[in-house]
Amino acid sequence: MPLGEFALIDRFFRNCGSRRDTRVGIGDDGAVLTPPAGHELVAVVDTLVEGVHFPPQSPARPIGHRALAVNLSDIAAMGATPAWALLAITLPRADEDWLGEFAAGFGELARAHDVQLVGGDTTSGPLTVTVQVLGVVPRGEALLRRGGQAGDVVYVTGTPGDAACGLALLQGRLRTPATARATELDTLRNRFLFPEPRLAAGVRLRGVASACIDVSDGLAGDLGKLATASGCGARVEITQLPLSESLLAVAGRAAAEHFALTGGDDYELCFTVPPALAPALGGLPCTAIGRLTTGRGVAVLRGDSVIEFSHSGFDHFAA
Repeated sequence: MPLGEFALIDRFFRNCGSRRDTRVGIGDDGAVLTPPAGHELVAVVDTLVEGVHFPPQSPARPIGHRALAVNLSDIAAMGATPAWALLAITLPRADEDWLGEFAAGFGELARAHDVQLVGGDTTSGPLTVTVQVLGVVPRGEALLRRGGQAGDVVYVTGTPGDAACGLALLQGRLRTPATARATELDTLRNRFLFPEPRLAAGVRLRGVASACIDVSDGLAGDLGKLATASGCGARVEITQLPLSESLLAVAGRAAAEHFALTGGDDYELCFTVPPALAPALGGLPCTAIGRLTTGRGVAVLRGDSVIEFSHSGFDHFAA
């Protein structure tokens, strides 16, 4: 007999993480949560739709991982610590094998970051996953997109462009050179399938970064959002982009630069820091790629030459 809605929830999601500050979790009409004293609550939500955010017929485990990871990345960009999650999932059918893999991917990441699933909803229809995460941050210390000033240095964590290249490989849109190694291809695919939210970096940036955003829609486009919110422009030196060896080996430098600037799904952090506070970044895996400027817009330079390219970032409703 197929699983009903409540049996599905009980079997796959009731024990996804636990926290002492959860007074009531799954099983009631709502969760009862106890944020720590002296902290503010940070709420984020994202939806993943099959065929839009991941290829049709994708494996269930990475979908579960990504559904939580994209929200944890937003929490990281706020300098917050995640605590609770809510999951609303629309399924074409109650496939127990698929649900077991999805719950495993979601649960592994939740437990790794001390996140408890405390509620949600299930319904029937085209595959769609919506996750809300609640996090906490010391009062007045949340990182925001606004706050940067002209002269602040622009940094990015990790190696942007890998995930966009990985998605192109998964979709068969990228012709790979014969010299590309299997380990390099797997690295890039996994950067899309299993993104790692930069939560530790976000906490480190409290009191240091003047502004912060996560890179979900493309580095240049997301930097443009940060700069606009800060009332600034920005310039990026393309030769300073931290390109991974795997990306360069598989895509070549020109395509790698394009992936890094315009590709989404990296879930790295792009942030700005006043020059005087740069020493506080010691040990943080990040790279300086430019500065905020007076004026508006993002200029990408190679030396003294401005590079022309489209960098508005992903937009679900763009024509």
